[in-house]
Amino acid sequence: MSEQATVIELTAARNDRLDRVLADELTDYSRSRLQKLIELGCVQVNGSVCSEKKTKVRTGAAIKLELPPDQPLAVEPEAIPLDIRYEDADILIVNKAAGMVVHPAPGNYTGTLVNALLHHCDDLAGINGVLRPGIVHRLDKETTGALVVAKNDAACVHLQAQFKSKTARREYLGVIFGVPPSDTGTVNQPIARHPVDRLKMGIVPEEKGGRHAITHYELRERLGNYSLLNFRLETGRTHQIRVHCQFLGHPLIGDRLYSQGRTPGVNLAGQALHAWQLSLTHPRTEEPLTVRAPLPAEFEKLLRILRQRQ
Repeated sequence: MSEQATVIELTAARNDRLDRVLADELTDYSRSRLQKLIELGCVQVNGSVCSEKKTKVRTGAAIKLELPPDQPLAVEPEAIPLDIRYEDADILIVNKAAGMVVHPAPGNYTGTLVNALLHHCDDLAGINGVLRPGIVHRLDKETTGALVVAKNDAACVHLQAQFKSKTARREYLGVIFGVPPSDTGTVNQPIARHPVDRLKMGIVPEEKGGRHAITHYELRERLGNYSLLNFRLETGRTHQIRVHCQFLGHPLIGDRLYSQGRTPGVNLAGQALHAWQLSLTHPRTEEPLTVRAPLPAEFEKLLRILRQRQ
C-alpha cells in the first residue's frame, strides 16, 4: 500500500462474513465500498490478506484495513450554474434543470451535475474511494427538481440507508394525457429493461427479471383532456413514473420515449415531470428536513395554457 494509506485495526465482534463484520464496525463506510476494498486486497485477517468478501471470520479475529488515498475523478469541474435549495457541510440539495445528466456516462462526460458540483464544492470528501460528490439517487436527464448529494462518506451511507428503507420521501408533479381511472391510486408493476427496445424500460414479470416497483398517485387538478398528478415513490426504478403512467394508458406530456402525443402549445425540453419535494432525515442532526423545488418556467407555462383552454 501507499505510504499515504490510512490503517484501521479492529477485532471481529462476532462470527460472520468478513464484509458484514466490517460494515458493522465501520458505519461511516458503505458496504459496497468495503467489499471493493476486500477485493483489492486491502484487508488482512489474522495477518493474511483476504480478498473474498464471503470469508467467514471468527469472534476475536484481528482485522487490518488499509484505505488507499482517494483518487481524483477523471472529470473536469465546470462553472455550470446550480439552483441550490439547501446546503451545509454534509449535504447539498439542488433543483436540477432539464437536460442535465446527473453523472458522467458514455456520451455525456461534460455538462453533468457532477461537473458542476466539482466546481462548486471544494470540500468534497472521498466518497466510494473517489473525489466526487456522493450521488445517492438520480433524476432522468429531462426530469427536473430536487436531488440530494452527500458531501462525505458518513452522509452518503446515511442517505443510502434512508432511500433503501423508504424513509426518504420523494414527491413529483406530472401532467398526463387524459384522466386517471380514479382520483387516487397505486401502480404496483415490476420494471426492467424493455426486451425489444433497449432504450426503454418496461413492465416485465419478476420471474423474467422485473424489479419490484410501486408508484402512488393523486389527482391534483383536471385540465380539460389532461390531468396534473402528484406522484409519490416507494421504489426508485429507472423511468419508474414514466413507465407506470404508460401502463395506466395516460403517458406524461412531452415524453418522447413513452408517448406519441403532441405537447399542447409548449415546446417542452422533455416530459412534464418535476420532483417538487424531497423529505429526509439530516444525516448529522437526525432532524427531519423537507426541501421544495419551484416548478420550471416551461412547466408553469404548460399549466397556464391548459387552464386557459378550459
